Amino acid sequence: MAESDKTTESPEKKSSSKRNFTIDTGKEQIQVQGSDYQKVAVKYLMKRRRSLLFTKDPAKADKLWEDLPKQVKIIGAQLTKIYDVEWEKVGTKEFAGARYTFELEEKQA
Repeated sequence: MAESDKTTESPEKKSSSKRNFTIDTGKEQIQVQGSDYQKVAVKYLMKRRRSLLFTKDPAKADKLWEDLPKQVKIIGAQLTKIYDVEWEKVGTKEFAGARYTFELEEKQA
């Protein structure tokens, strides 16, 4: 019985650590859940990167490339953090040769 009690407590702890955030790209606002401002930003940007990587049509890929956000604002309950996003078609820094890499830099408000 004690073992089954532990398994029922674990999901509650995981759900309580998630907080609500709003991602503002300037064009759209998206409601998400996460644990940290930077992790929420990286998860969103990786989704955008994946959609770009798996697009076969070159015209559509160019359109997606132009629509990538250059700045992302993560709005929490009490705090808002702004990140500048630097995109590269082919990585030249840390991930040399990788396609559609990005770097996040927190902007001081």
